Amino acid sequence: MKIFRHYENLPDEVKGSIIVLGNFDGFHKGHQTVVGRAGKMAREMNASLSVLVLEPHPRSYFNPGQDDFRLTSFRTKTHLLENFGVDTLFVLPFDKKLSHRTAQEFVTEILLDGLEVLHVFVGYDYRFGAGRGGSASLLQQMGCMEQFGVSVVEKIMEGDHIYSSTNIRDSLRAGDVRRSADRLGHWWHVEGHVLRGDQRGRTINFPTANLSMEGYIKPRLGVYAVRVMIDSGPAMGTWNGVANVGKRPTFNKDDLVLEAHIFDFDYDIYEVQVRVEFVDFIREERKFEGLDALKVQIEKDSIIAQEILSNSNNQQVSIPIPRLEDHL
Repeated sequence: MKIFRHYENLPDEVKGSIIVLGNFDGFHKGHQTVVGRAGKMAREMNASLSVLVLEPHPRSYFNPGQDDFRLTSFRTKTHLLENFGVDTLFVLPFDKKLSHRTAQEFVTEILLDGLEVLHVFVGYDYRFGAGRGGSASLLQQMGCMEQFGVSVVEKIMEGDHIYSSTNIRDSLRAGDVRRSADRLGHWWHVEGHVLRGDQRGRTINFPTANLSMEGYIKPRLGVYAVRVMIDSGPAMGTWNGVANVGKRPTFNKDDLVLEAHIFDFDYDIYEVQVRVEFVDFIREERKFEGLDALKVQIEKDSIIAQEILSNSNNQQVSIPIPRLEDHL
């Protein structure tokens, strides 16, 4: 997948695409349907499939002091889109200049003059331009005037449930990571480089790989059954584990950290990039009287996590990474 962080002076081969507009936080099943329909048209017309996103998310730009809300990091989003089958990703920097650009300017200067779009796909609730003044219906009107195609995809439902990033965030805050995975179409995960912690876990034979939760939505604090994915080095592979997301009240800490204990693991992975997939919630975080009490509880948590991860309904392949071919 090619990635461009500008829309001017683009090579001819990435112009004239079928393009999907949106933020795609989490790239859930609703997003997959929209991009999948665009991909079907792209294959039928022998055109390339593109996605355009804004970075940072406008919500972060206008409300910099708010709590983190993202389901996925930008890195994860690009991986999901690439695995899905997107040919080109346009990442426009959302700054003061872009935030003041009117909906009409966005269409004429970016979509038409810059990208020379052939056809645009958006969700029914898509908004764009200064003050969110542009809507899907306005985009359709401009498509008729400027002679480019526009498809607006209706609500994607499962029973009475609408697939949305907001609903998935609510599930994570409740600790229901299994339901979140069903709605995402892939396991919710956090990725980053393993940090050096206080190394207290080593003193009780439960060393942990620590990751920052900065930038991610805060799920329900507590202990989870997890899988840890390592893509390179001697420890490369998929490992089962148990993890705590919290502030470590036993040690009077206040920063939010993900601490994952990997079963049957004896590798040094400090600074290694890893991905932690959340499979199920086990219990809430709580304060213990000391290391001995904490060790006893981790032993119990580990047994529960191993039982969860051995369940056929929770196997990694039961929720495979979505691909475009599944939607054609």
